[in-house]
Amino acid sequence: MDLQLSDDQRALRSGMRELLGAVFDREALRAAVERGGTVDRGLWRELGAAGLFALRLPEDSGGVGLGLPEAVLLFEEAGRALLPGPLVATHLAAGAVEGAAEGEAVVTALEGGGRAVPYLADADAVLVGPDVLTDPAAPTGSGRPAGPGALTGEALAAFVAEAGPVRSLDPLTPLHRAEERAAAAPGPARGPEAYRAEGLAGAGAGLAGGLEAYPGALCREGALLTAAEQLGSATRTTEMAVQHARTRKQFGSPIGSFQAVQHLCADMLARTEPARGALYAAALTADPVEIAAAKLLADEAAVRNARDCLQIHGGMGFTWEADVHLHLKRAWLRASRWLTAAESEEVLAAALGSGSGPVPPLYSGSAASG
Repeated sequence: MDLQLSDDQRALRSGMRELLGAVFDREALRAAVERGGTVDRGLWRELGAAGLFALRLPEDSGGVGLGLPEAVLLFEEAGRALLPGPLVATHLAAGAVEGAAEGEAVVTALEGGGRAVPYLADADAVLVGPDVLTDPAAPTGSGRPAGPGALTGEALAAFVAEAGPVRSLDPLTPLHRAEERAAAAPGPARGPEAYRAEGLAGAGAGLAGGLEAYPGALCREGALLTAAEQLGSATRTTEMAVQHARTRKQFGSPIGSFQAVQHLCADMLARTEPARGALYAAALTADPVEIAAAKLLADEAAVRNARDCLQIHGGMGFTWEADVHLHLKRAWLRASRWLTAAESEEVLAAALGSGSGPVPPLYSGSAASG
């Protein structure tokens, strides 16, 4: 398996980094923090115009026609920049929810019973799975799906009205939860069997196979793209730590000359690169077990690298003005999204114990040629 990026992939990643540097620099990041995490609709439309959400839609449907490997590269850059918003859910909803591909609609996702929903107050639609807030007898136009799909219209308004805000670790990610409704109508099963359930065959949707592939395919692709964001954050905190170690002086020497600091920086790199390899491999194969491994490694790299970066920054790292704490808080939050460490470990343990070999991939289109 060749994990080297092509020239086109490098150009795509570079273009995304340049775009985010122009539309979401550090000043914009701090402004977003002050706003309390509400979605910037102007920025959302710019991301849609740049093709972030329609990246995997076919060209004849107004998309870019690329695959999972390319999506992973863009979401890695989004994680590096701490770009806020329900990026993963909106990307997965492209082609299935009106306006998602263009960035005109903000789409979030209900991942399971009792789990907090991010950006619910800003959402135009909420992705849901089978038996989640569904009602076949609902009148036409109510926005309540009779199967896997998205809550819109009256159903969305009712869900939002019953949900209450909950405290979020990340100042850029507001959370809501509707306890009673979540308990009465739980989300998709979260265990290895649900995660590994084969999605419907299909190509060209933001979610391979469309929303009918929920929950298995949606959870897997959501986990993969979230892992990409985690990898971007891990890479960025490594760079921040190394830069600070080179410029900060103690006892007349850069702190990077001290062995203890060198070891921390080396450990950060040693966590990041294996996670990168696992992520890129999973993007090529779309294998559920490989995706679980990639999410597990990326979560660990993002969280532990942010903690080590904070330690290298010393007292400065604990201040509100430093960006290190934002990476740590976002990494903690992402680690609980789509596929947790415990769930990833269950998937890996089940695969190792079954001895049945790899499970069928969810996506056999352009991902294999990336």
